[in-house]
Amino acid sequence: MPRRAVDYVHQFADQWMTRGVRAWHEGWWEIGRETGNLLAPVLGVARDTITMHQNATVAQSIVASCFSFTGPRNRIVLQDLDFPTNHYLFEGFRRYGAVVDIVPSDNSVKAPIDRLVAAIDERTLLVPISLVLFRSGCVQDVRPVVERAHAVGAHVVLDVYQGAGTIPMDLGALGVDFAVGGSVKWLCGGPGAGFLYVRPDLLRTLRPAVVGWAGHASPFNFETGAIRYAEAVERFQSGTPNVPALYSARAGYEIVGEIGVPAIREKSLRLTRRLIDVAEREGWRLNTPSVDRERGGSVVIDVPDGAAVTDALLARNVIVDFRPNAGIRLAPHFYNTEAEIDRAISVMREVVSSLKPKVGSQK
Repeated sequence: MPRRAVDYVHQFADQWMTRGVRAWHEGWWEIGRETGNLLAPVLGVARDTITMHQNATVAQSIVASCFSFTGPRNRIVLQDLDFPTNHYLFEGFRRYGAVVDIVPSDNSVKAPIDRLVAAIDERTLLVPISLVLFRSGCVQDVRPVVERAHAVGAHVVLDVYQGAGTIPMDLGALGVDFAVGGSVKWLCGGPGAGFLYVRPDLLRTLRPAVVGWAGHASPFNFETGAIRYAEAVERFQSGTPNVPALYSARAGYEIVGEIGVPAIREKSLRLTRRLIDVAEREGWRLNTPSVDRERGGSVVIDVPDGAAVTDALLARNVIVDFRPNAGIRLAPHFYNTEAEIDRAISVMREVVSSLKPKVGSQK
């Protein structure tokens, strides 16, 4: 948690205590747009194209609700290595007529982009895809997917959750139709601050069915019946904004923007390379690409009894997490040092040796 976030949370509490309902007309109502504008340079998109939501799942549900799945163009094409929530959400649209096709991969590290591109045809409506795969940290070349999707009239929903804040992005130049993500990882923004980017030319044409009073053209007229959509990005809002979460997210966005994602990326590659070199010397299996341009901010190391090793590392204050069918994920960020990397590896070496695990990997 950024120390600056404490100040912002206190600011929210002070405004709530001293201003009460008046705070809505003194900045709270606009906080979604303003917080999104802090994030815009990090994603490489124009101002006033981002709305804030509870999480990435909610953001994607708003996107999916913009379309009808009753006609011949009703396919949703995903990869099998996508984050599970993406599967859960889009599988749910089968009840509305969607045909969901999941493109298989040959392993858990990389998903074959050419196979996904080949699966996109004139019946395809949506192509949700992750910029960085959550299980392996593999960075995907999504440009061929965007080009193919647009050539046949489909829309791309890019999940940037695992990359925003550590991978330089120019989503505007890339031309993706939508991007979603959240703040729990590299953005250091905490929970409850998901985001949705909508390409500027789509802002005034799409009509989401998942919409609330914050998406109305005149919300404080309190009109009933069918919605009159806001002309700007607010038409993709739902209900009352999650004000405290957006206050706490602001600090991380500011700090990442001040440092600059290119500088963060340079250090990330240096620290992850240090992890990879040691893992290779130890003979540990890597479930992360070793090529720099293919690797996000995480390194996944698969050792025997990985779940038990993770528990032991956490007990010794080495903060990692474990992913089934992948291994132990180490994710250094801009605030970490080489000394911390070396200590983490030293403790991991001791733990692996002390557990005397069986041959094979903990899955």
